[in-house]
Amino acid sequence: MKIVSQIKEPVREEMELFEQKFHQSMASKVALLNRITYYIVNRKGKQMRPMFVFLTAKLLSNGEVNERTYRGASVIELIHTASLVHDDVVDDSNKRRGFFFNKCPLEK
Repeated sequence: MKIVSQIKEPVREEMELFEQKFHQSMASKVALLNRITYYIVNRKGKQMRPMFVFLTAKLLSNGEVNERTYRGASVIELIHTASLVHDDVVDDSNKRRGFFFNKCPLEK
């Protein structure tokens, strides 16, 4: 078993519920925004930040995780994702984790 899997095991259920809550929180009534967030959110990595939020919460709260914990994990993941997108824009990168982004047809 990989080390990340071993670390994640105590919060496996919380991470699964986090995935659902995170995707629901990113849903919008704007189709274009949904398409953009789909490409950004679904290209997830190991999700170490939310995992550490849940591990810390369980450690400090007698094994309990509440709704505030899920919101905190979501905020941290959103800030991290926003920083990655920002870096890609600054670097004029068209690739994220091996996935190519197409330039907007209106761009020169």
